[in-house]
Amino acid sequence: MVGIKEIDITCLGEVLVDMFPAEIGRRLTEVSSFRPVPGGAPANVAVAGSCLGLRTAFIGKVGDDAFGHHLAAILKENNVDVRGVCYDKDARTGMAFIAMPDVNNYEILFYRNPGADMLLKTEELDVNLLKATKSLHFGSLSLAQEPSSGATMEAVRVAKKAGSLISFDVNYRPGLWESPHDARQRIMPAISRIHILKINEMELNLLTHDTVENMERACRGLLDKGPKLVAVTLGPKGCYLYNPEGGVRIPGFEVKTVDATGSGDAFIAGLLSRLITVDIQSGRLTLNDLKRFGRYANAVGALTTQIKGVIPALPSREQVNDFLKK
Repeated sequence: MVGIKEIDITCLGEVLVDMFPAEIGRRLTEVSSFRPVPGGAPANVAVAGSCLGLRTAFIGKVGDDAFGHHLAAILKENNVDVRGVCYDKDARTGMAFIAMPDVNNYEILFYRNPGADMLLKTEELDVNLLKATKSLHFGSLSLAQEPSSGATMEAVRVAKKAGSLISFDVNYRPGLWESPHDARQRIMPAISRIHILKINEMELNLLTHDTVENMERACRGLLDKGPKLVAVTLGPKGCYLYNPEGGVRIPGFEVKTVDATGSGDAFIAGLLSRLITVDIQSGRLTLNDLKRFGRYANAVGALTTQIKGVIPALPSREQVNDFLKK
């Protein structure tokens, strides 16, 4: 018998220092300067969920350095439970330099050799926290090498056994893998153990060798691997959700985009906030449910694009509700 879940979403993986560009419209080598801001996709999801009124937690590793302690403090300030954060005395906190050739696209150069987030060990996992969460969300960066890959899959095993909803964002970063083939070899086994798969158009092609023109066929093939729901983000065009009932395309909202960084993280936090209220594992999610949930998630993502940076841009539950009413 699974006990009462005290956490809505626990996110596992990287929390990093994102070095944001001073200008939009320039490549990495053309940016005049960078400023440090908190980042890392799983950490963004944890904060986004907290902003939406959920009880969230983070599991990961940072360096026992100024940046690591600062990032943990930022999570805590945003009401994210940080009992699962570990500190490494020998490795530095990871860093990523970001450039934005335009407001909807970005380039990333990671400085991790290795970063502390890559060194999370199985024995450092907070098992009690994993058993106490309604959903566990993670991404592929922690699967790229050991020991974090083994720790991640053990966390999935523990949380799933305890009845948690398992969410996986492929979040493919080509520079962190030896090749697309190497990425697929590590990502595909994880897909068989999850309930929700979140991908973008490029990742759809990476995993299926198909394109958005054949989205239904591609998603059907992914669903056959084990997930209960595939969510494809389409940028300003919205999203496509596919489950055993079929697929539905939900259009995006027309907003003035300032910075789309982190909008996918906000989207999945919005989607998870809806999915944890239903029994997705029973397979009884209707197409009308998908439309409602996708519209809400699109709104969370759209609002995030209107302010520069990720955490400062994440909307509250009240802001999302007001936006949807209008």
